[in-house]
Amino acid sequence: QVQLVESGGGLVQAGDSLTLSCTASGASVSRYFSRYDMSWYRQAPGKEREFVGDHRWSSGNTNYADSVKGRFTISRDNAKNTIYLQMTSLKPEDTAIYYCNAASGILGYWGQGIQVIVSS
Repeated sequence: QVQLVESGGGLVQAGDSLTLSCTASGASVSRYFSRYDMSWYRQAPGKEREFVGDHRWSSGNTNYADSVKGRFTISRDNAKNTIYLQMTSLKPEDTAIYYCNAASGILGYWGQGIQVIVSS
């Protein structure tokens, strides 16, 4: 079992930057975290959850939704069992609850989400 906890959210103004963290814990996490594909998703009020970006452990590649490409950056620190989402040039439309996801094979785990509000 893997527990994911997001942190770093809050209220910012348009144009500001913010970095979210997602830390994993659990019995097997320290041993296997480096082999999880880690993703960020978000859900805006009244909308479905959407993909933001991910980091694939096998290739080391990152992928981003077009809406955040060039503004958001995903990085991970396997020694800390943590993945980060650096968000720059934030826009009001980035307002959402941001969720972290860890996937390994058919297993997937979600964090509880963290609120990000971008005021205009």
